[in-house]
Amino acid sequence: QEAGNAVADVLSGAVNPSGKLAQTFPITYSDVSSANNFPGAPADNPTKVTYGEDIYVGYRYNTTFHVKAAYEFGYGLSYTKFDYSKIQVNQKQFKNKIKVSATIQNTGTKTGKEAVEVYVHAPNGKLVKPELELKAFAKTKELKPGQKENLTFELDAKDLASFDESKSAWVLEKGTYQVKVGASSENLKGTATFTVDHDIVVEKVNNALAPQEKIATLSK
Repeated sequence: QEAGNAVADVLSGAVNPSGKLAQTFPITYSDVSSANNFPGAPADNPTKVTYGEDIYVGYRYNTTFHVKAAYEFGYGLSYTKFDYSKIQVNQKQFKNKIKVSATIQNTGTKTGKEAVEVYVHAPNGKLVKPELELKAFAKTKELKPGQKENLTFELDAKDLASFDESKSAWVLEKGTYQVKVGASSENLKGTATFTVDHDIVVEKVNNALAPQEKIATLSK
């Protein structure tokens, strides 16, 4: 009911927008990872759909396979500009939890807020992983021109783990991890790294709803 007032406030400049897209807008339908499998087979009357895209949905597909989006995940507009600096982690070797911090400064001429996104690029290992995964996000307070704010994000082992189907467990694999902080999945401002020195089984689960037949899944 208030959509008209909200749009008018943004267009008139009474409010400085600070929202970000929570999905990816493709350029063409064929740029969607499920396009080859949907609506299914047979084509004239589909009764079977194979979810072959597996973990590569949304921005995970675009960033891994270098598919350009019309508007990427996390995209947003503002009447001002923001600078990202001091992107860092509090430890170089992972121990239980890790803190990621970044300083955001309003470098434009209008007061506004910025939604900051934290992505992780995991090392190549046994488990298949996308190029980027969103792990945390937060919005600054209202910053006046020239004003700064330091944001801190905390990530634990479960946040960083990937699922191992062969073990039915969430596993944090050893290797060097890159934390990328930015304004969207394609507008990354800086990177910090840390290492995990050995594989960590974070959570063991039970097998359930196993596929009745082998599925050919998308792979990089």
